[in-house]
Amino acid sequence: MKLYEYQSKGFFKKYGIPIPAGHVTSIAREAKQIAEEIGLPVVVKAQVLAEGRGMAGGIRLAKTPEETEIFASEILSAKIHGLPVQKVLIDEALSIEKEYFILISIDRAKKRPLLMMYDSGTIYIEAAANALFENLDRVYIDPLIGLQRYQIHQLAYKLDFPGKYIRNLTEICMGLWRLFCDLDARMAAINPLVITTDQRILALDGKITLDENARFRQESLTDFVDLGYLRYGELEAGKHGLDYIKMDGNIACMINGAGLTMTTLDLIEANGGKPANFLDLGAGVNTEKILAAMDILQNDPAVKVILVCIYAGMTHCDDVARGLLEAMNRYDSKVPIVVYMGGSMSALGNQILSGSPAILVPSYEEAIRKAVETAAGQG
Repeated sequence: MKLYEYQSKGFFKKYGIPIPAGHVTSIAREAKQIAEEIGLPVVVKAQVLAEGRGMAGGIRLAKTPEETEIFASEILSAKIHGLPVQKVLIDEALSIEKEYFILISIDRAKKRPLLMMYDSGTIYIEAAANALFENLDRVYIDPLIGLQRYQIHQLAYKLDFPGKYIRNLTEICMGLWRLFCDLDARMAAINPLVITTDQRILALDGKITLDENARFRQESLTDFVDLGYLRYGELEAGKHGLDYIKMDGNIACMINGAGLTMTTLDLIEANGGKPANFLDLGAGVNTEKILAAMDILQNDPAVKVILVCIYAGMTHCDDVARGLLEAMNRYDSKVPIVVYMGGSMSALGNQILSGSPAILVPSYEEAIRKAVETAAGQG
């Protein structure tokens, strides 16, 4: 989950990382007022989750309040790389003496966090995070003891970072590390950290990417999710502990186990169908999860049929069946439901669903073929 620049800067400020004066708005005339309050000139910056905003016209320098309003209006009515702009950030314009890039991320190969620095302006953070830039100096962080000040000093000396600002740099990096840990971030970056001509050191821009797998520890961050950025159902699925990814087909899938889910998607394609989603119920399935999953699947307008394939171990088929029966009673849906259940308590599960609108099939392969045929028959 990516955060917008203004959200990232809000966290920077909370963790003691200095940022330029600025405010976010979704109204052009408010942009004019903000410019008058913080002083001119200002930079009007589109808030979109995409790289290369400046090249796409999403960052403009305004020298008057009237110019600020005009630029804000133009940017708010535009799309940047296909994404609509709903907010703009109005920041004070700075005269910059030197720029640096700072990133904390995870090195998957070494299985530990690392701090990276670069001393030549802004670069694409995603590329740096994947270690495509070999000229980035880095230090690895022992997760048991955390980032150490001497490690920051090592990087600073390698970059010939001005000595009089090393204390500031150290506090900024330590703040970024605390932020990274507290938010369960996959990446936290300042791009760039600038030294201004009036001798200030500020985080001019930044990006934070949170770890979706840590959502259960970070429920307070749900409000930061960009609803427009997530595809249908993904936010709702996250609330109920479901692994869900929207796809472009018309056969909705409700499966337990990531391996069985991936196999099912492949077999749907092999039989000439198109899956509408990846949805793994996981273990510990209960009625609440089934109802949440069915609500997501039945409200997807692209779906022509719902395929339920359960091979139970820790999950019991009778629990799934009761959830499906309640969902069918609750939702007056015309979408056909094809069900295969095997494994633990499968006989009882099929008995519970007998007489229901569900189409029960005796084998996994037949369930997939039936779902593909049913979707084709729905037109």
